[in-house]
Amino acid sequence: MRRVIILLAILLPVAAAAQNHQFTLDADFFTRGEVRKGGLQADNGVDSDFAAFILERTRLSAQYDWKANSSAAIPLAQFKISAQHCGTWGSLDASALSVYEAWMQLNFGKGFFVKLGRQPLSYDDQRIFGSDDWSMTGLSHDVLKAGYEGFGHKVHVFVAYNQNVENIDGGTIYKGGLQPYKAMQALWYHYDVKSFPLDASLLAVNIGMQSWDFSTTFQQQLAGAFLHFHPKKWDAEASYYRQFGQSEEGMPIDAWMASAKVQFAPSEALGFRLGYDYLSGDKDFAVPAGGMIGLMRHDVLRGFSSLYGSHHKFYGAMDFFYVSTYYHGFTPGLQNLFVGVNWKPIPALTLDAAYHFLATAAKLLNADRPLGHEIELEVSYDINSWLSVSGGYSFMKGTPTMTVLKRSTEKNQLHWGWFMLRATPRFLNHIR
Repeated sequence: MRRVIILLAILLPVAAAAQNHQFTLDADFFTRGEVRKGGLQADNGVDSDFAAFILERTRLSAQYDWKANSSAAIPLAQFKISAQHCGTWGSLDASALSVYEAWMQLNFGKGFFVKLGRQPLSYDDQRIFGSDDWSMTGLSHDVLKAGYEGFGHKVHVFVAYNQNVENIDGGTIYKGGLQPYKAMQALWYHYDVKSFPLDASLLAVNIGMQSWDFSTTFQQQLAGAFLHFHPKKWDAEASYYRQFGQSEEGMPIDAWMASAKVQFAPSEALGFRLGYDYLSGDKDFAVPAGGMIGLMRHDVLRGFSSLYGSHHKFYGAMDFFYVSTYYHGFTPGLQNLFVGVNWKPIPALTLDAAYHFLATAAKLLNADRPLGHEIELEVSYDINSWLSVSGGYSFMKGTPTMTVLKRSTEKNQLHWGWFMLRATPRFLNHIR
């Protein structure tokens, strides 16, 4: 902190003498209407045959960049505040107004920087850490991040410590807020291979989760790697992550996931993709019949948790997995085999179609592994650089296993349609 204060003291007179300030004011507005038939179970436990609603998000962001001179490529200091309102049309939910970003970044030169405050964390394919931009609220974290970027290397270290209020006489009880963890530490290293179309990342995370009675903070860890190979017309990704440590219930964790995806683009207008995801599940998984509690002893948690990623990007667009939860807290894991194609008949128009075969990873005691087949269609059109419209339709033919896992009589025929308007205008870009 002392070095930061000294740096600010040096920068203040420099900024006063130079005319190298930039202030931008941006908006991110989108409205999405959705229609579901079949869909997720209602909060009251009753199956909903039909649902329709309109979601909205309005985000206003102000950023100030401060350079040492007009020829400098990177600002010495940056400040950003982003407020947002999220909700459903007609709702009066007071908690819908929040701060999405509020951070300060100091760049020390030669690639070193420090970023402090509320900020999104987005790394690699966003499977573990992502901004989750599809959701209304998005994902952000209150963290201190320090790093280095240069000569093909990137190293980021970030730490977080959460508390509900400025508590001086009640211990360090944390009942949940912006994120569920009490504390987090993470290290991310990325390397771009010079003169070869390959880059790779390593990620290590430690998460402190408080027990139900707040008497103990259990530590759980994740470690893994991400590879990206991208020659001219091909693009291949692969990842592997392992989880261990203890859950917030004090149970040992032994879980893992692996993924692979290959894309081929014979031209700028056409692309194909094929991939497979495997997320481990709890052994001896069984869902009790309706009206029953169904207790079962587990000595080790083997269901992989994808933590704070952009979940909508993976495992099917209908978001039945790793967005909604299963009963009694355990998970049978997931296998996701998918193929897709995208076509741009004109530069502003994109058509996309995908197919998913979904199954559990663990063997179930009272059902088979296959969950169903999902078909997704999507179209998007860029009206200009800051305004676009998009829409989609998804259909899932579920198996009896899907009905068992979700405790719904309608899960064998699932329909979902949506239409979205998004605008990201820049209201102000003032440089002096």
